[in-house]
Amino acid sequence: MNQIPENTTQTNEDTAPLSSGVSSSASNKSNRSSAYNELQQALAERLPMIRRFAYSLTGSMADADDLVQNTIERVLTRNRPEDVDLTKWLFRVCRNLWIDEYRSQKVRQQATQQPELQQIQSVDGEKDIHNQLTVEQIIKQMDQLPDDQRSILALIALQGMSYQEAADALAIPKGTVMSRLSRARQSIADWLKHNNEGVLA
Repeated sequence: MNQIPENTTQTNEDTAPLSSGVSSSASNKSNRSSAYNELQQALAERLPMIRRFAYSLTGSMADADDLVQNTIERVLTRNRPEDVDLTKWLFRVCRNLWIDEYRSQKVRQQATQQPELQQIQSVDGEKDIHNQLTVEQIIKQMDQLPDDQRSILALIALQGMSYQEAADALAIPKGTVMSRLSRARQSIADWLKHNNEGVLA
């Protein structure tokens, strides 16, 4: 009786793992590329607010642009904590970079008025510190504030964040935000009175 020869033909099952591996690798690469593009788009949408925040810290558009560039580079090369919103993370990275790199270099200069930053929102979200207060005026005084007060004032007055949002962005308690903001408001009110530019309503 003739023996049935062994089947030496390679089946689809034999090639499945290799084919699947190649497909999976390509899919992962595509997903990473898509996620990166989405991050770039999200960053582009948030650039104006980050630029305003950077300007409020540095007092110079040139220095603000450098700070924004470094912030974006840092965000693109670091993994964002899972529990942190992208916008809040951007503010946090920007602030930390400024503290680490720019404050020590004394690069803040007297602010010059910028058309795109003519008006600010209320300091505490409810009351106006001055009806026609410009960014130039407030940053002139903000430059004299302690760094921790300046950051909070920038987030709440310039970006319109709530107390809780500012607390989340800076990773500090809400009560700390409120107390620092209160001191910053009082300092600016005193400055306004001294310069006859208005008082708190």
